[in-house]
Amino acid sequence: MSDGARTASPRTATPRGLHVSFGVQVAAAMALGVALGVLARALGPAGSGLVQALDTVGSTFVQMLRALAPALVFTGVIASIANLRTLNNAAGLVWRTLLWFGVTALIAVSIGIALGLLMQPGRHAGVGLVAAAPHVAGSWLDFLTGLVPSNALGLAAKTKLADGGATTGLSFNVLQVLVIAIVLGVAALRVGPAADAFLAFNTALLAVVRKVLWWVIRLTPIGAVGLIGTAAAQYGWTALTQLGWFAAAVYIGLALVLFAVYPALLALNGLNPARFFAAAWPAIQLGFLSRSSIGALPVTETVTEKGLGVPAEYAAFAVPLAATTKMDGCAAIYPAIAAIFIAQFYNVPLHVGDYLLIAFVSVIGSAATAGLTGAVVMLTLTLSTLGLPLEGVGLLLAIDPILDMGRTAVNVAGQALTPTLVAKRAGILDQAVYDGASRAPAFDEPAAPAAA
Repeated sequence: MSDGARTASPRTATPRGLHVSFGVQVAAAMALGVALGVLARALGPAGSGLVQALDTVGSTFVQMLRALAPALVFTGVIASIANLRTLNNAAGLVWRTLLWFGVTALIAVSIGIALGLLMQPGRHAGVGLVAAAPHVAGSWLDFLTGLVPSNALGLAAKTKLADGGATTGLSFNVLQVLVIAIVLGVAALRVGPAADAFLAFNTALLAVVRKVLWWVIRLTPIGAVGLIGTAAAQYGWTALTQLGWFAAAVYIGLALVLFAVYPALLALNGLNPARFFAAAWPAIQLGFLSRSSIGALPVTETVTEKGLGVPAEYAAFAVPLAATTKMDGCAAIYPAIAAIFIAQFYNVPLHVGDYLLIAFVSVIGSAATAGLTGAVVMLTLTLSTLGLPLEGVGLLLAIDPILDMGRTAVNVAGQALTPTLVAKRAGILDQAVYDGASRAPAFDEPAAPAAA
């Protein structure tokens, strides 16, 4: 047996089988999670232990992904900046990326406005809805405070009050980590040979992070049981009764963007939409389950590079940027429909200028709230800009977790789509990988990245 055969066989047998069956594993896990969640809900108080177990499994899985995200962003962006020197027109890639962020967001918000006007969700809401002012609100100043790192690690302390006590924990602001990595990467290039040791260490650290990421990804089916089971047990579908028309409008808008707009953009750029979904579906699934673009970020970057053929040096920059600022579900479709819903519910007339303002806030506002989390912040930014009552947010909180699953799935799909379109139009997309002719398993054990 030749050396090539000896090295190829062990690498292709098991991982390719895993890749083929991975979607089936996650789908089966979701079905099991739904069954366990429904069972726990039917048991009532007796099912509290099962609910707790499901919640622990799901939250632990997402916590592991979120723990990897800052290290992946930091090392990946520095490596990508060092390697962008090998790509022609790196600055042009950045501007094209931002341009496509805006284009797809504008399309999404236009669909949201159209559905809000057509379906009139605020006119079909139940009269028993109770409004409550939100605890957090968006502000245009959040963009500046989110960009400027509060410390060298991008760490933020948060204190929560519950049951008469207070708990304080640390969390990473991924947008600030992104800014820090960009600054250090550019500085390393300007320093020259003296920074070679730093770049070599960063390359080695990136290889280690990707190895750990591969281990966590293998746990996705287990995490799926906990995540979908918790959603089924805690939220059910009873909360949709009074807001069913609003939820329908949101999900119709999400479906139009995901299954009509995105495929059309791919087809117009000479890319097979079916191939895109085949490669990106694991990340989209995880976004739906985890309700976190940052939690899904490691998987999104993996499928964008290994499944869609986007160069690693560009994907490591574009995907983390998209995960913090590119949110067609949370920052475009949802706030547009929600703002129209609240205006209709409170009988506040909106005019052409107001709809143009909704579009502007949706296209620009996702960057203004990038350092924060959740669609509530984006919605409050939209409402405050329009002068609508912030108490209207309280009307929608009951079903927000159900809507957030679909919103995040669309967010993640868009975060993989934009780098793919930009790479294709720039002529740097590996078409053979995209078409599946030489596609490596999306969840194969990662090889060490090349040194800068």
